[in-house]
Amino acid sequence: MISQTRHAFLFILPVLFLILHTVFLQDIFAEGFRILDHGASATAQAAAFAAQADDASAIHYNPAGMTQLEGIQFSGGALFIGGDIRFKGASGGTVKGGFDRTIANPPPTTFFLTANLPALGLKNLPNWTAGIGVTIPYAVQLDYPDNSSISPILTHASLPLLDIKPTLAYKFNDYLSVGGGLDIYTFASFLGEGHGEFQRNPGSNQEANGTDTALGFNASLLLTPFRNEAGKPLLNFGFVYRNGTDLKLKGDFLSNGEKVADARTTIELPDIYTWAIAGWPIRNARHEWKIEVDVEYADWTDFKDLDLHLSDFKNPALPPGFTQTISQPRNYRDTWLLLIGTEFKALSPPVLPNWDVALRAGYIRSETPIPSRTFEPTVPDSDYNAFSAGVGFLCHAPGKFLGILPCDSLGAKAIGLDLAYQVLLYQTRGINNNQQPLLDGKWDTTLHVGALSLRVNF
Repeated sequence: MISQTRHAFLFILPVLFLILHTVFLQDIFAEGFRILDHGASATAQAAAFAAQADDASAIHYNPAGMTQLEGIQFSGGALFIGGDIRFKGASGGTVKGGFDRTIANPPPTTFFLTANLPALGLKNLPNWTAGIGVTIPYAVQLDYPDNSSISPILTHASLPLLDIKPTLAYKFNDYLSVGGGLDIYTFASFLGEGHGEFQRNPGSNQEANGTDTALGFNASLLLTPFRNEAGKPLLNFGFVYRNGTDLKLKGDFLSNGEKVADARTTIELPDIYTWAIAGWPIRNARHEWKIEVDVEYADWTDFKDLDLHLSDFKNPALPPGFTQTISQPRNYRDTWLLLIGTEFKALSPPVLPNWDVALRAGYIRSETPIPSRTFEPTVPDSDYNAFSAGVGFLCHAPGKFLGILPCDSLGAKAIGLDLAYQVLLYQTRGINNNQQPLLDGKWDTTLHVGALSLRVNF
C-alpha cells in the first residue's frame, strides 16, 4: 500500500507543478462573478453534480461524496473560454469587450487529490477520506478599449482569486456521509498580477489594486436511501453549504503609473446553499443512467458596495491623513439557479472492452443578482440559459490510454479523460437610468466554454 501511495505521488506531483504554473484567471460569469465549472464531467452535466459527486472534484461539489472514492484519486483540468461582450449605447455608439485573445490563454485550471485514509496506511480510520483542492471559485478578467465611450468607467478589471480547499469526509454507514473543509481565499504571484485590480481612463490612466487572504468554510452531507445489489447508489440526496467571507483588499491607487494613495475596499462573497437529488433509473453491470436536479441559492445581499477608500494623498494642499471615499454602490440581490444534468455510461462495451464510456448533457437557468441601477461593465451579467454536452472515457488494465500508456502505469488502477462543451446565452439586457449614464443601452454577452479533465485512480 505504501508503494502504491509513492507511485501515486510520483505521477501527481509533476502534474500539480504544471497546473500551478498555468493557472490564470479569465472570466466565466455564472451569477455575478461566481464560477460553476470545476471539472469536465460536471461541466458536461451543467454542474448538476452535488448528489453524484463520484470523482475527486467532489471536494468542491459535495465533500461528503469523497467517501464514495476508493484508494487515492486525482483529477486535474482546464477550461478553454471564448466569447465577447457587446454594448450599444443609448446614443448609438458601440463597444466590444471581452478577452485579450479569442481563447483565454493560459487556461484556468483545477486540481483535486483525495485519499481514503487506509490507503495512506491509517488502517484504524476506515471511514475517513481526506482531500486537497485548488479552484477558482470567483473571477473577473475583462478588457475594454482605452478610447471607448465607457473608458472613463472601466478599461480593465481583474480578480485572480485562488481557493485552497483542505477537506475531510466521514462515512457513518451506507446511508449517510458528511464532509466539510476550509476555503482559503488568496492571491498568488503566478496568477496574473497577483492582485485584484481595476483600471479606467478618465483623462489619465488610473488603477486601484489590492490583495487579501480570507478564510471561509463549507459543510455537506450525502444521503443514500437505496442501493443496488452491487452496493452502488440508486438514489442520492445532497446538501452543501458554502460560507461567504469578506475580502478586505488593500493596495495602491495609481495615476499614470505613479502611486498617489493607499487604497482599500471590501468584496463580500455570498453564502451559497445547494440542494441536489440524483437517481439512476438504470444501474447494472453493463449500463448506468443518471438524472440529477440541483437547486442553488446564492445570498449576495450583503454585497452593498465596492466603495474605494483612498488615504495619504501626495498632495501638499491636503491635510495629513486625508481620506477620500469613492462611492460605488452595488446592492446585489439574492439569486436562484436551476441545474439539470444527465449521464449515460456503458461499462466495458464490446467495441471498447477495457473502457467505461459516458455520454453527458445538461442545462442551467441562472438569475442575475445585479440591479440595473448599479449594473457596471466589470460584471456585465444578466439572466442566462446554458446548454452543455460531453463525453468521458475511463481506461482499465489491460487497456492502453490513448493507445500508448498502459492504464495500470505507475500503480494506477484506471486513467480517465473527460471532455465537455458549454454555451452560455445571456439575455440581452437593456439598462436605463443607471447611476453611470454612460452605461445606458443594450448589453449582449455570449460565452463558449470547453473543459478537459484528466483522472487517475490509484
